[in-house]
Amino acid sequence: MRLEWPTLGLIALCYGAWAAAGFWLWPLAPVVALAVMAVMAALHSSLVHECLHGHPTRSRRVNEALVALPLSLAYPFRRYKATHLQHHHDERLTDPFDDPESYYRANWQYAALPRWLKLLLRWNNTLLGRVLLGPWLVAVAFFVSEAGLLRRDVHGVRLAWALHVPAALVVIALVWAMGIPLWLYLLGVCWPGLSLIAIRTFAEHRWHETPEGRTIIVERSPLAWLFLYNNLHIVHHKLPSAPWYDLPRLYRERRGEWQAMNGGYVFPNYLALWRRWGLSVKEPVVHPALRREAGPAA
Repeated sequence: MRLEWPTLGLIALCYGAWAAAGFWLWPLAPVVALAVMAVMAALHSSLVHECLHGHPTRSRRVNEALVALPLSLAYPFRRYKATHLQHHHDERLTDPFDDPESYYRANWQYAALPRWLKLLLRWNNTLLGRVLLGPWLVAVAFFVSEAGLLRRDVHGVRLAWALHVPAALVVIALVWAMGIPLWLYLLGVCWPGLSLIAIRTFAEHRWHETPEGRTIIVERSPLAWLFLYNNLHIVHHKLPSAPWYDLPRLYRERRGEWQAMNGGYVFPNYLALWRRWGLSVKEPVVHPALRREAGPAA
């Protein structure tokens, strides 16, 4: 489709439900309103991911404009796009430096961290820890990294933030007009919204000798629509231009092949992930194979 109407409709639903919850539901049932807004913030994150992959139109600028108002406030579209497309170099998946979305650390890098941060990173490798701590740890690391890039005037970074800040201020102004305190919006919408996304990203990748074996399949979940079917993550990585609504069909048509391809890194649902790693550490923070040498030049 030249215009992917399912995605356009979902974008309209996302912003519409968020606005309705804030302007209409907040005065009547504030807790319910915050819950709806948090779910919409999570859905918006999934839609941003969809748009940076070239959907729902053939125009990159139009796709960016469609999700321009950042309901979670934190991440500029163009910065997420740059790092996420780098993440799609599957041969470097999980590398502590070449994969911007890796949760692993280099051995020498980890050894230099203070003890309290090592403990936080270890907790972050449980599903409960990732949901509670993950959004904060990722945000702090991202802002520190971005500050360095801004100081060095790395190409495109200042423009990305120049576009993002006014859009975030529009969201803040709307939140103020709704009568929701900004601190409550951060704690009651942004944090839980990003925590919902952390359920998906928690075990999305692992170290494996083959690139295909590094990416998960979670076959079904009530949250699948919220994640735009990126629970079938190996399908997305192998066919990154496929729209979200085609992923279930593409998986069903080659189910056995996909499962063989990713080395059996398959779970029936996210409850199975919780049972296995809800309170248990999924794996060490230090990468089991890469970047184990003594310094950053390795």
